[in-house]
Amino acid sequence: MPVASEVSDIGSETPPEADALPINELFYSLQGEGKLTGTPSVFIRTSGCNLRCWFCDSYHTSWEPTGAWMTLDEIVEEVESFDAADHVVLTGGEPMIHDECATLLDELSERGYHTTVETNGTIYHDTSIDLASISPKLASSTPTADVDPKGDGEWAERHENQRIDMVELSQLVDSYDTQLKFVVTAREDMEEIENLVKRVRSNTEATIRDSDILLMPEGVTREQLDERRGAVAELAQEYGYRYTPRLHVDLWNDAPGT
Repeated sequence: MPVASEVSDIGSETPPEADALPINELFYSLQGEGKLTGTPSVFIRTSGCNLRCWFCDSYHTSWEPTGAWMTLDEIVEEVESFDAADHVVLTGGEPMIHDECATLLDELSERGYHTTVETNGTIYHDTSIDLASISPKLASSTPTADVDPKGDGEWAERHENQRIDMVELSQLVDSYDTQLKFVVTAREDMEEIENLVKRVRSNTEATIRDSDILLMPEGVTREQLDERRGAVAELAQEYGYRYTPRLHVDLWNDAPGT
């Protein structure tokens, strides 16, 4: 089972004077998505996001951000307490909205950790990233009034305008080993995925193989994934892309700290 640190017992309610990040969760589990699925990993989940996907699987980092401030030294100390893992996943929310994430990633790299950053691809930092797990947000993620968790559609226009930044996305792809991970809600998403992949390939010098493009079914519970995984797996076969499961959901459903 995953092992979580009690962030509220470690962090503070107000930002400390030292470099710090707002942390929602810090836990040890298995990487559930992407090329490194199944890898024992320490997850650092920051709070705060510049987008508002209606299906966000970490609601308390985006729609209602919660957590505690931890200094970078405190974060590194907690990471090192999970001595079985040498892989760290910095996730969110959107971790790259915090400048301090670059300093943290450099520190983790210096200590020998493999670092994965899970990002929506709208913000670039020059830092130490072994794998940039970029999940560009499709039009189907926009929180229109009928699917907005808060029911008012207030974020719809802002999200739609910000969800793709080709300049930042291209810089990430050219700077780091990359996987492009798309959350698929229906077959209708594939046209946008195909067009976006073409745009990224034409705007970057990096080689983006079909095996670097991952299709993942939308869903935060086993029941939801059961409804969609078969169709998304068939789309991966049809288009020649890679299918990625959500292993942590299969194993632990929607439990926190997984």
